[in-house]
Amino acid sequence: MKKKIDIARWERSEIYRFFKDFDEPYYGITVDLECTAAYDRAKKNKHSFFLYYLYLILKAVNQTEAFKYRIEEDELYLYDVVNASSTIDRDDGTFGFSYIPYFEDLGLFMERATEEMIEVRMSDQLIRQEIGENIIHFSSLPWIKFTHVSHPRDYKRRDSIPKVTVGKYYMSDKKRMIPVSVHVHHAVADGLHVGQFFETLQALFMEKNA
Repeated sequence: MKKKIDIARWERSEIYRFFKDFDEPYYGITVDLECTAAYDRAKKNKHSFFLYYLYLILKAVNQTEAFKYRIEEDELYLYDVVNASSTIDRDDGTFGFSYIPYFEDLGLFMERATEEMIEVRMSDQLIRQEIGENIIHFSSLPWIKFTHVSHPRDYKRRDSIPKVTVGKYYMSDKKRMIPVSVHVHHAVADGLHVGQFFETLQALFMEKNA
């Protein structure tokens, strides 16, 4: 479900109007987060590390209000739940776009996400279904320890969906680190909000018994 925002009464109305029609309203920030505990939990519970960190990222997204706003036509909405559209690799070197719903229950999330990955890998279509706006665009680049990421954009289409990319994890001393890149529309999210997201995600990565 989504709630329409009265922009005239919104505390960010001036910032929103300033940025919303920019030719390039997105900005990106990349940070390295420690994922030692998250990696250990995934392996201990025999979870895919890819799906486990996607679950934690979606959990952090859904705890960050600014990442749940969407500009649709000339209206602004706040969604109650945000899911993921993730690229899924195939054996032939191509990929497809998935739709992975967020569930707070980890077991249910893993079950549904695994089913979706199988469906995408069995298909030869790039896009199998209409997905909607209450998603993040997610991709994983497990071959690359990057410091910056950019994204292709269709400037004819209004887009306010956050884009999250995760790179190759690496060891720093005894810590397992992973680069995470976030791109957001400045009309709905500032550096403060991106910082809140990273702080939340880092805390989720560090939890010992999640």
